[in-house]
Amino acid sequence: MSRRPSRPVRVLASAVSLGALLAVAACSSGGDGGGAAASDATGSPLTEAARTSPSPFRLTQAGAKAALITETDLEGDWNQVRTAASWGDTLLVGKVDVADFLTAKADAADCQRLLDSLYDDDLLGKPSGANALTGFEEGDSRLLYQVAAYNPVRLSAALGWMKSLPVKCDQFTATDGKGGKRTVQVTTSSVPSQGDARQGLHVVVQGTANGEPATLTLDVAAVRVANDAITVTSGGLAGGQHSSLELAVREGAQRLKQVREGKTPAPGPARVG
Repeated sequence: MSRRPSRPVRVLASAVSLGALLAVAACSSGGDGGGAAASDATGSPLTEAARTSPSPFRLTQAGAKAALITETDLEGDWNQVRTAASWGDTLLVGKVDVADFLTAKADAADCQRLLDSLYDDDLLGKPSGANALTGFEEGDSRLLYQVAAYNPVRLSAALGWMKSLPVKCDQFTATDGKGGKRTVQVTTSSVPSQGDARQGLHVVVQGTANGEPATLTLDVAAVRVANDAITVTSGGLAGGQHSSLELAVREGAQRLKQVREGKTPAPGPARVG
């Protein structure tokens, strides 16, 4: 919002000549708004503040990397790995059976989007700016953590879409490339009260892996902090990792907040500020 220019300086004089008063009037009330009034508005503190006010925060690549959690932010035996960008569980690959959605064909598209985005690690859609991710392993469990900048309208829409999934995709079937069937269940999952908005999902996929029955359990959380967001996906064939997800959300949201405040986050849950 632009600032209103300052009012013209009023010259007070009690003992000046009429000619001097007329000269002051001519300089300060010209038809084109020039003279002393224009000069005063240009150099006023309000105008100067508007000219030098800081631009809106924009997450940089360095800032996104600084906002990533580390091993010291997580409890347990999580080990940070360098291969997280190539992760993708094959149990998530499949085509949703549209026949499961006789009354709402559009819901099938939303459920397909869920499976695809979980596999591709873009649950909130394509970032509009900086983007950084990291991953951790603990036995057969994995935890993927992502920080990114998003278009604010699309980010809000993505969170609303996530909220609708437990109703639209409460249970459905997907078929893999070999005709194998997978049963998928989606429910709402709790997320720590961090950031400006948040949404959580609990996803269970039952199928086969290497010819043996297998169940993939994932806990998913997305938290918006202004126009940026963190996304956490944890779990695996050994079951969900909800407690680790909650810790990652708490620590991660705080780290992102500090980056946005121009601070450099320090690792570890003992961090204050």
